[in-house]
Amino acid sequence: MSSVKKLDASAKEKNRVEGGVLYLVATPIGNLADLSERAIKVLSEVDFIAAEDTRNSMKLLSHLGISKPMVSYFEHNKRERGEQIALRLEGGESCALITDAGTPAISDPGEDMVALCAEKGIRVTSIPGPVASITALTLSGLPTGRFTFEGFLSVNKAERRERLSELKNEKRTMLFHEAPHKLKTTLKDLSVAFGESRRIALCRELTKLNEEVLRMTLGEALSYYDTHEPRGEYVLVLEGASESTAPVSAEAVDIPTRVKRYMDGGMSKMEAIKHTAKDLGVHKNEIYQVMLGEKE
Repeated sequence: MSSVKKLDASAKEKNRVEGGVLYLVATPIGNLADLSERAIKVLSEVDFIAAEDTRNSMKLLSHLGISKPMVSYFEHNKRERGEQIALRLEGGESCALITDAGTPAISDPGEDMVALCAEKGIRVTSIPGPVASITALTLSGLPTGRFTFEGFLSVNKAERRERLSELKNEKRTMLFHEAPHKLKTTLKDLSVAFGESRRIALCRELTKLNEEVLRMTLGEALSYYDTHEPRGEYVLVLEGASESTAPVSAEAVDIPTRVKRYMDGGMSKMEAIKHTAKDLGVHKNEIYQVMLGEKE
């Protein structure tokens, strides 16, 4: 047998779909042409498919001419459905786990399915492909050597403020996901936590016809979305803190705007003044005096 034929036979054997295995199959985040041949093969040959939204995934499978039994697996049924899927895997069936778009188990309930399989000794393998956050990072123009993935921030205001406070001195590039109807609020929270001069890349509709990457500061982003309505799902790539980051004097920033943003987030005026002083590394009385001047 020639070396080429041996390689071909080896590849076919390696890509053979086996029973009792959970396959994590990455699906396109916008452009259907990004689906790999291996992903199509696995989706075509597994015994059943577990999908975040079976109706949405049915459109993809119909486009590919694939018809397979499907079960739903999402945040609110993951505990019960996960046990059912694991039982079928233990019985020798093969399953492909897919999310609406991108790679399963990244900011996704597939994480719990993988943990359950690991606990039960069920084999899991990944069919790599599109990941929105990494795609955005490569397009951002910001440092890519070291980064941290934060996903969606909590909708709880106190938890969100606490998390952003913890990230204040993070030097790695930060990746966030955000929905269009929450973008403006998130930009305000980020500007309060990191300052309006911090650079950000706002990446939306990645790999789609209307793909857009905006590279600007947080302050510029706030101004831009005062006159532009957010559209599509966003990945926000935020610059990390620099080595030279130092407290800023009260005179160098728009204190009233910063205080107002904290108050808009639900804080009392005094709490907003305290947080602003902490952000800027100055005494709260300096901020208080500036706010008194606003009334005159």
